[in-house]
Amino acid sequence: MAKFNIQDVQSLESCAASPLSLNAIFGEMILSSTRAWAKVEAMNPETGEYQVVLRGTLDTEETEWEEEE
Repeated sequence: MAKFNIQDVQSLESCAASPLSLNAIFGEMILSSTRAWAKVEAMNPETGEYQVVLRGTLDTEETEWEEEE
């Protein structure tokens, strides 16, 4: 699996993706992070609409198997 990098973060806002695609993208980003946390900014129980902020620190160190690719 390719490591999620800082350039990938910039492409998130322009990405019109399904919930399944977003699950994969954010999953890769979280797994490529040394720290990650989320904060619920807003929640509307009547409509089901929510706003969540995801923050974290991407791991910038290369592992041995990534260097060989």
